[in-house]
Amino acid sequence: MPKFCITTLGCKVNQAESEAIAQELLDSEWSPAANCDKVDVCIVNTCTVTQKASMQSRQAIRRAIRSNPKARIIVTGCYAQTAPREIKDIEGVDHIVGQDKKHAIGRMIRSNGDPDSDIEIFPQGGIDSGSHFQMMPLAASAPRTRPFLKIQDGCNAFCTYCIVPYARGRSRSMPADDVLQSIDRFAEAGFQEVVLTGIHLGAYGRDLDTATSLADLMKRIENRRSIARVRISSIEPFELTEKVIEQVAVSEIFCKHFHIPLQSGDDGILKKMGRPYSHQDFMALIDHIHELMPDAAIGVDTLIGFPGETEAAFENTYELIAGLPVGYLHVFPFSERPGTPAAKLPNKLDSRVIKARAERMRDLGHQKRMAFYRRFEGVSLPVLIEGKRDTATGLLKGLSSNYLPVLVEGTDDLQNKIVEVKIEKLEGDRLYGQLGN
Repeated sequence: MPKFCITTLGCKVNQAESEAIAQELLDSEWSPAANCDKVDVCIVNTCTVTQKASMQSRQAIRRAIRSNPKARIIVTGCYAQTAPREIKDIEGVDHIVGQDKKHAIGRMIRSNGDPDSDIEIFPQGGIDSGSHFQMMPLAASAPRTRPFLKIQDGCNAFCTYCIVPYARGRSRSMPADDVLQSIDRFAEAGFQEVVLTGIHLGAYGRDLDTATSLADLMKRIENRRSIARVRISSIEPFELTEKVIEQVAVSEIFCKHFHIPLQSGDDGILKKMGRPYSHQDFMALIDHIHELMPDAAIGVDTLIGFPGETEAAFENTYELIAGLPVGYLHVFPFSERPGTPAAKLPNKLDSRVIKARAERMRDLGHQKRMAFYRRFEGVSLPVLIEGKRDTATGLLKGLSSNYLPVLVEGTDDLQNKIVEVKIEKLEGDRLYGQLGN
């Protein structure tokens, strides 16, 4: 039985696509391996959202080649789309596959190494703006308890700092009927929760022949109720509509969890970033969610050190978040991406200043997370038990609807089940619970 290995860098969408490629190979009786030693094919699914991500992608490619120089090395993902010439210069790479050909990787591998089929699929410029959503195999054998379902790809926003629209192309959506059928199949495979992912999830449905919206799709999913829980991944603040918020608020299946990119709390920096909202808009949005769903988890992305970010502008971001009922932060230092408008902006910050500000913001994020955790000590919540135990403690791991990770004693037969857990204590930075009320 031939063997394959996939190394995935970057976002949930990349992870979903890697799992789909793996599923197609599993269906063709290929065997997965944890690393690239002694396999026939190594696939590296790259990221380029930051300079560090590009560097890590190159390292992963070279590591795969060193591990098994006889394997076929296939490189795909956002870095492969935007910098194929850089990858071609790495000796040992056999194929460079662009984003709009990623769905064909499984078929290419199944050619069994026929030299006549070993043709580089080389990205040529941008992704065709007329492209439709590329369907990929459903990852029903995904090793995670909460599989990702990619329902949207690409982005039309073109924020001035972001390389993703150039790497992913324009927004494209999975037809709603296919989304519903995919969720049905995940449920039939025994999953309790599915995570809806996309590059620009709030733009879902606008490009379809019969235009629809994320809110309309959510209503159809709710009415169908084929699975116990559905979680929405990151969604832009200007697309987190009243209909979406209200649907989650009254839902019996949608998780009370929002992840919302703020990037900056300074209006001047937001304008330079090309973000179409103000700090007041963001404040009103978070307060409204909290008013409707006081127990909801609200996560926020921040981008620190954008060109021209003064100390006062950074403080505006810090103070905005400090005053909001958010549960956690993701903090990203600004990384100049060639080809984006922000790369040409003056007044770039010293890396030491960016690092210090990012560290201060991460400290605030830790404070917010611990405060959110403490609110639920003594509270009983439904928790989905994951399929793997915590390596440090040996306890079962679980996740609540509002994104609380809980450790609990129990037997393996509870894995992949939703059970009632009473959260007993916060010890260090980890929550511990007990089965039952």
